[in-house]
Amino acid sequence: MQHTTIVVPCYNEAARFDFAAFRRFLDSPLSSGARLLLVDDGSGDDTLAMLQALAAERPDQVGVLVLERNQGKAEAVRRGMLEAMHHGTFVGFWDADLATPLEAIPAFLAILDSEPEVQWVFGARVGLLGRHIQRRMRRHYSGRAFATCVSLVLDLPVYDTQCGAKLFRIDPALHAVLERPFRSRWIFDVEMIARLKVFIAGNAPPLAQRIYELPLMRWTDVAGSKVRGRDFVRAVRELAAIWWWLRRARR
Repeated sequence: MQHTTIVVPCYNEAARFDFAAFRRFLDSPLSSGARLLLVDDGSGDDTLAMLQALAAERPDQVGVLVLERNQGKAEAVRRGMLEAMHHGTFVGFWDADLATPLEAIPAFLAILDSEPEVQWVFGARVGLLGRHIQRRMRRHYSGRAFATCVSLVLDLPVYDTQCGAKLFRIDPALHAVLERPFRSRWIFDVEMIARLKVFIAGNAPPLAQRIYELPLMRWTDVAGSKVRGRDFVRAVRELAAIWWWLRRARR
């Protein structure tokens, strides 16, 4: 793994921040060449102190970015990635609950190393035999319905935009996608794809060849998620706004 920074957005994670899992990854050969940038999104609990403690233990592997007030996951990820893009070749973001283990990062990196046309690698929660994908049934089926709508809006056969494990090649396209705050609070991942679609505007290779979905070997639905049922309604509204923005951008 070389020149890779993983941004981890954190908001009030003190009760479930898994120190042992982060330490295990940082102590393993899998972390060679990788750096974690932990972003405290204006937490009101002891999250910042915990992040700073981990950074103090591993100053060469862990950095902390502090947002003075809560701005939401979308902005925490965007700010963190912009900070990380000053150096390195690859940047990604990973959910703080480690539903996708950090040990999966080399598999993402292998795609970017072997496929020069691929710019973005997304983790995909696909329940295949031989894999361990533990997801609540209701969230699985609502996710499938939402993904179908996303595919129609983007005109792209994407399976899972909302998995919180993604790795990107640092290039002008990524800079363009991240230069402005996102309009979407809940589905900024979809907005990122929409922005890339507009940025490349028919240039080769096509969008479907620039994004690679990697079926995960392991994903666990960790208790304490801040996503609630009503957020699905908000996500649908945001998707409608993205659809309208894409229509205007094509004119």
